[in-house]
Amino acid sequence: MAIHGTEGAGMTTVGILGGGQLARMMALAGAPLGLRFLVLDHVPDACAGQCAPMLLGDYSDPAALAQFAERIDVATFDFENVPAEAAQWLTGRVPVFPNPRALATAQDRLAEKTLFRDLGIPVPPFAAVETHAQLCEAVAAIGTPCILKTRRLGYDGKGQFRLKTPADIDAAWAALGPQAASVGLILEGFVAFQRELSVVAVRGRDGEFRAWPLTENWHVDGVLSASLAPAPVDEALRDGALAHARKLAEALDYVGVFALELFCRDGELLANEMAPRVHNSGHWTIEGSETSQFENHLRAVLGLPLGATRPIGHACMLNWIGDLPDATAVLREAGGHWHDYGKSPRPGRKVGHATLRADSRQALADALRRVGEALGRQAQVAPVIARLG
Repeated sequence: MAIHGTEGAGMTTVGILGGGQLARMMALAGAPLGLRFLVLDHVPDACAGQCAPMLLGDYSDPAALAQFAERIDVATFDFENVPAEAAQWLTGRVPVFPNPRALATAQDRLAEKTLFRDLGIPVPPFAAVETHAQLCEAVAAIGTPCILKTRRLGYDGKGQFRLKTPADIDAAWAALGPQAASVGLILEGFVAFQRELSVVAVRGRDGEFRAWPLTENWHVDGVLSASLAPAPVDEALRDGALAHARKLAEALDYVGVFALELFCRDGELLANEMAPRVHNSGHWTIEGSETSQFENHLRAVLGLPLGATRPIGHACMLNWIGDLPDATAVLREAGGHWHDYGKSPRPGRKVGHATLRADSRQALADALRRVGEALGRQAQVAPVIARLG
């Protein structure tokens, strides 16, 4: 695969299935590399279309996929619910990274958890559920509290029901049981974790593996609220997390960026889920590391050398959900960076983020305190400031 100025004079076009903010940031990261992009999305106002040409069509439409394949040199995707069948169809026409197997595994929580377990990566107890009777049996075996989830299509806390006691079984089945036949269900033991961590890593076509510093994350209503990197963790915990991520990438012959989300309970790491794409908890890498997750994803899928993942000081990403606050307080900070995704406001929608970067933990805490007070977001920044000490 050549890009302009390397092996040939041609301009490489990267096709992205999905036109959300991840595709948008990918296109922005690829511009300095001289890359062109084509986005396929079924929504005419997908925000990536503001930064790259967009083809309107359904991911499962062979005619749309054929037109897409004819105009690109390599394909990737910006969200994991792209039909794995579409990715598989494209592999007969253009290189597709990550591969369809990785995509299909991440789309099914049961397949994902089973793979983790088979690789020796610790996971909470889990069981497949297809009927009300199986739910009763699984609750009896796993115990409460526990969480009933759809095996497919759930994200950001959607498609889940928490059972506090066995008395919640009927309500859980009423809420998710109708989806058992179409997307499947899985019951997972509830983890009383102290911290939520993620490994954002990248693997190249040649098998080279690199990872950014371990990131600590805070969620509100199932949606990421803030990420801190590097996470203040001991060396053993960091090395264990990176070893899990490397093992997973090699088992899937993965190419590109991915995130492994982990719970930390009493010093033990338990795998929650894998995201086979650039990830919200890696947005801080745009300003906070030598090479961003978006640039390294493109380098990986194109077969180019991977960039360094060294952090530049300390960084915190704040997610903006529903609508954007005033940017002034962030931009006033020396290490403040603003990202508007070009989306219209809507409750629960990710519309942008800000990253604050500083050379010391204390300086980052001070900046977060000022921004939190100016925006009335003290609750959002408080746990990060507490972690920074």
